[in-house]
Amino acid sequence: MRKFIICFAVLFLTAASLGCAHAGEAAPASADVLIKEGAWAELARLYPSSVASDDKSAITPEELASWWDIFGDPLLTELIEKTLSGNRDIAAARAKVTEARAMLGVSRAALLPWLDSTNFWNNSRTPVDAGGTGSSVSLARLGIDASWEIDIFGGTRAKIKAQEATLEAQYAELYSVWTGLAAETALEYISLRTLQERLVIALYNLKLQQESVDIQQSKVRSGLADELALNQALYTMEQTRSAIPGIEAQIEQTKNALAILVGEVPGSLDEKLSPKMPIPKIDDLAFIGIPANQLRRRPDIIEAERKLAAQLSRKKAAKADLWPKFYLTGSIGTESLDWGGLFKGPAKLYSILPQIVWPIFHAGAIRKNIKAQDAIAEQLLASYENTVLSAAGEVRDALAANVKEYERRDALGNGAKAARIALDIANEKYASGLVDFTNVINAQQSLSSLSEAYAISEGQIAANAVQLFNALGGGWKPMEEAERAMAAAEKEKKKK
Repeated sequence: MRKFIICFAVLFLTAASLGCAHAGEAAPASADVLIKEGAWAELARLYPSSVASDDKSAITPEELASWWDIFGDPLLTELIEKTLSGNRDIAAARAKVTEARAMLGVSRAALLPWLDSTNFWNNSRTPVDAGGTGSSVSLARLGIDASWEIDIFGGTRAKIKAQEATLEAQYAELYSVWTGLAAETALEYISLRTLQERLVIALYNLKLQQESVDIQQSKVRSGLADELALNQALYTMEQTRSAIPGIEAQIEQTKNALAILVGEVPGSLDEKLSPKMPIPKIDDLAFIGIPANQLRRRPDIIEAERKLAAQLSRKKAAKADLWPKFYLTGSIGTESLDWGGLFKGPAKLYSILPQIVWPIFHAGAIRKNIKAQDAIAEQLLASYENTVLSAAGEVRDALAANVKEYERRDALGNGAKAARIALDIANEKYASGLVDFTNVINAQQSLSSLSEAYAISEGQIAANAVQLFNALGGGWKPMEEAERAMAAAEKEKKKK
């Protein structure tokens, strides 16, 4: 027995030293490896008015954390806050975090001894012909069994680290849903205000064109004009009228989409959303500086990185399967042929069993599993790198779209002003008999088209700003506040 204990101790210490030699695994590269300041310098060269700088007017991380406040629209802020508290997708994402946290607890439990209570009463009879006594025999037992895997080579600890990284990735996914829904709500709201502006423009142009029709009808009745000009005025007016039902239908659809986003029944927000409000605008100076390092806070980048970290830990756990596993098992209790003898001194029992399990031949399954885990890690590394590059591309696309949309909006504004002047001149000349009615029709159509395009461009500028904030991973402040409130509530619950 003494020799066995000495031998077991030697094996235990040898295994411990081998475990230390194989501990550790390279950590995943951070986003800093792939996001170079040089890329932002290139953006600054191409779009000097929209990229990070030391200018005091640059957007601060605090502003980016709740970017919707920059628009100065209280209703937009209210809708986003409602979305972040009532949306069903967020509730599902929170449940996934709870699941991951519970699974982490399951993994950590493997480090500690497990205790089970084994209690039974058995009555049996074996015939004499089968070698028995022919009489019934009873056996009763009360006891506790213990088992403990001693994690010498860190396989269990690696699995715990993998689950910790998985929990962090799940949190990042929750943040991704959170920030994405904030952006989606803002885009729907901007779309609603843009549609309402288009409806006002369409109704205004319809009124102008109705006036032209009335004038032409009066001239036809008086014999001062033929029906050509009248019909030109009529088809122009009806063309404008035909666009109005489509705009009104889109307005209703957008209001319903906003109600679903905030977690309410469609139609419940009509009282708030129906009144005409301006398209949300952002100060042009807000784009003088974009903090480049904010890209590193994007939840999808964090999620991809933590998934890679989790897989590297799983790979380490797979390697630990090559080495022996050490177990301590035992039991303590009482056992007797009858219930009355369970609590007498002679009925007491105990056992302890140190055990070493070392894989010898598994047909290459362990090494193939290691190779498979390594291949999965390579896939996740490629996915992580692609996520970072795609994020940088999204930011660059959003910056470029924003700058170019400002140029487009200015051109449309100038065109709309010119169309207004042209329409006034055409009306004056037509009234004086210097031009035919075709010039008035052309000016009306140009004014209608350019005015609507200008409103759409105004909405697109606001939408581009939202897309840029979302591309930078902004909008996390309410999430952090909610998590702190939840943590505080959990502590109070534990105290009670």
